[in-house]
Amino acid sequence: MRGRLLFALVLALAAIAAWAANVKLYLKDGGYQLVREYQVQSGRVRFYSVERSEWEEIPLDLVDLKRTEAESASRQANSEKEAKLSAEEDQAARQIDEQASRIPTTPGVYWIEGAAAKALKQAESTVRTDKGRFILRGLSPMPAASSKTATLQIDGAHSATVFANPEQEFFILLSETEPFGIARLAPKPAVRIVENISYTPGTNDANEEPEIVPTLQIEVAEGLYKLWPKQPLPAGEYAVVQYTGGKLDMQIWDFAVKAK
Repeated sequence: MRGRLLFALVLALAAIAAWAANVKLYLKDGGYQLVREYQVQSGRVRFYSVERSEWEEIPLDLVDLKRTEAESASRQANSEKEAKLSAEEDQAARQIDEQASRIPTTPGVYWIEGAAAKALKQAESTVRTDKGRFILRGLSPMPAASSKTATLQIDGAHSATVFANPEQEFFILLSETEPFGIARLAPKPAVRIVENISYTPGTNDANEEPEIVPTLQIEVAEGLYKLWPKQPLPAGEYAVVQYTGGKLDMQIWDFAVKAK
C-alpha cells in the first residue's frame, strides 16, 4: 500500500513539473495556446499542443510573439534563480552537517575555527544583593527573598575570548532541554552584569531579565543547535546562555566582539 502511494506521489510530482514546463503561446486576440514547445518557421508558428497532444501550425500574424518570448524569458530567469538558490541551500546544509560532525559529545558551546571545533569556556556566576554575593551554582532557591532586586554577574570587565566577526556562529549542545540564546552583558569596573533579578514581594520567586539579542537557530542533530545573531553584534560583551526563567540556573559562556 505504501509503495503504491509513493508511486502515485512520484507521478503527481512529475505531472506538476511537466505542467510547469509548458509555455503559453499568446495570441493577438487575447487568448493563448498551452504548448510544450513552439518553433517559428517562415510566417508560421509550429507548436505541440498540450491539450490535443499533437503538432499544429498557426499563422505568425495571429501570434503575440513578443509577449510569448518575454514570458518565456522571465520564466527561464526565475527557474535559473530558483536552481541557484536550491544549490546554495544544499551547499549550506552540507557545510552545517560537516561542521556539526566535528562538535564533541560533551554539552557546551563551541565554534568552528579552520578545521577544528573550539570550546567556549563556561563562566562561574554570582548573584549580588544588598546582603552580599552568592555563588549561583547549586543555589535554588537563592536565599535572598528579603532583597527586592539583585544582579547576576561574572568576574572581570572583559571576556578573555574575543571575536572580530560580529556575526560569529556557535554550536550549543544542550545538557537538558532549556531555552538558550545570546545575551548582551553590561560591563562594570570589575564585573559584567549578565541580568537583573527582581523578587516577587512575599515570595522567593525570582524574575530574571537578561538582555537577549535576536538570533537565528537551527537544530542540526538531537540536542545540538547552530546559533548566530540575526543582525551583526555591536562591539561589546556578550554570552551564550542556557536557562529556565525563575530557576536561577543560568549557564553562561562569555565572549566579546571587538570594534573594527
